[in-house]
Amino acid sequence: MRGIRLPTTPKTEAGRITQATLSAWRGVSVTAKDVKALTEKEARTIYASLYITLPRFDEIGDMRLRELVIDCGVHVGTARATKWLQEAAQVKADGHIGPITLKAVNSGNANVLYKTVLAFRIRHYGRIVTNDPSQSSFAAGWANRTAEFVTG
Repeated sequence: MRGIRLPTTPKTEAGRITQATLSAWRGVSVTAKDVKALTEKEARTIYASLYITLPRFDEIGDMRLRELVIDCGVHVGTARATKWLQEAAQVKADGHIGPITLKAVNSGNANVLYKTVLAFRIRHYGRIVTNDPSQSSFAAGWANRTAEFVTG
């Protein structure tokens, strides 16, 4: 799938805006040429909406935890990142952040939540490679990306 690669901002923005994502965002079918012509401003707006505002990650009070969950959302999907956060906060893991999740997260021990979400992420990558060894070619990249959250 073709997409535009965004310049990365540590821990918050990375990845690709695909033709399907841009079509959904604009509400009309777009071409590969449209994706290639996508401005950085629009790409950042799409990322902010899809990976920060809509999943309500911007409402996570602790900055380190918020950055980790946003990066997880970009890399593994916002629903999975939300479930990891909910499991860490010991609330129903339904993949949608609401007032119960926010209360638990924002009143909980941010350091414990952070470490737990990070552990879920590391185990996730391990399961991917265990279940499909052909994915091991991505392991070093996943480890490097995750290590940024260990070393800060």
